[in-house]
Amino acid sequence: MSIPLDPYAESVNPSVSCNDCEAVCCRLTVLLMPDDHVPEWLIDRDAHGMETLAKGEDGWCAAVDPNTSRCTIYAQRPAICRKYTMGSPGCRDERERWFGVKAFPTPAVLIGY
Repeated sequence: MSIPLDPYAESVNPSVSCNDCEAVCCRLTVLLMPDDHVPEWLIDRDAHGMETLAKGEDGWCAAVDPNTSRCTIYAQRPAICRKYTMGSPGCRDERERWFGVKAFPTPAVLIGY
């Protein structure tokens, strides 16, 4: 019996690390879900009641410490932040947009080898 492949997990590049990044994913809009419990001062609400994580004037998530680029609410971070995978296609795309180079190619996945 063969184990089905997870195409998303297979597309994660393990050579990509947050240690050599500027937390560029923390510029993305983070839509909050009902089960997310972040401090009230970090919540922006639009005219329709949609809640997102607040951003500073510089466009970075307001929960990011500007001196360390680390999340100040890491233990309470929203579900979407928990699911965002280091080295995933989305991560690599954001890095490419920020740094302007395609430094993190998508690895080839050989099925059946």
